[in-house]
Amino acid sequence: MNIVRDVLCWVMIVFVPASLVAADSGVGMVHPYGTAWLNGAAAEQSSAIFPGDLVQTSSASAMKIRSSGSSVTVLPDSLVKFEGGAVSVEHGGVKLATSKSMVARAGIVTATPASSAWTEFELTDVDGAVQIVALKGDLQISNGSGTTTLSEGQQSTQQDSDKTQSKNQSEKKQSAPAPAAKKRTVAFIVAAADAAAVGGLALGMAELAPSSRVISPVTP
Repeated sequence: MNIVRDVLCWVMIVFVPASLVAADSGVGMVHPYGTAWLNGAAAEQSSAIFPGDLVQTSSASAMKIRSSGSSVTVLPDSLVKFEGGAVSVEHGGVKLATSKSMVARAGIVTATPASSAWTEFELTDVDGAVQIVALKGDLQISNGSGTTTLSEGQQSTQQDSDKTQSKNQSEKKQSAPAPAAKKRTVAFIVAAADAAAVGGLALGMAELAPSSRVISPVTP
């Protein structure tokens, strides 16, 4: 099966412009950084990915998915379903950069770019808590009961299901912040994926420092 997929991928690359392939069929290309999996098998560099495929990363790896007008970084320790014009996060998180209004979902929560302009955002789903950060451009956030606007530079925390929301409201529990060391490790891996994607392998220790960017919390 993997051989057939690879052959199909290279046929597309040779005979069909990449933009038409991605636009018409939703096919993308994956680039793993560390050990990662595509539909349960070890992902190879420049493998094709199709709508409905599952990608998984370990705590020490990341994966870049590229399609026409969009780039998705699957963060460490994540399970994500690729849907062509969208990604669905089963657990873990993704960082999206898109000019094609690519959507990210987690349970009942959907994050959609507010315009067709270049938009960057992160979405993570950990223990039912979905955190969305608008890095560049505004987002429309839907949670099954309504839609709100998340402005650039703001973040919002939602619940990925009505059941989770009711449970959290009744128990009034708050998730503990991730240990600082783990955050630095994740930042290093993602920085490696971003640096390699533009042809550079020099990461710089500055990537490990806490971000100085001010993010304004938004309560749903």
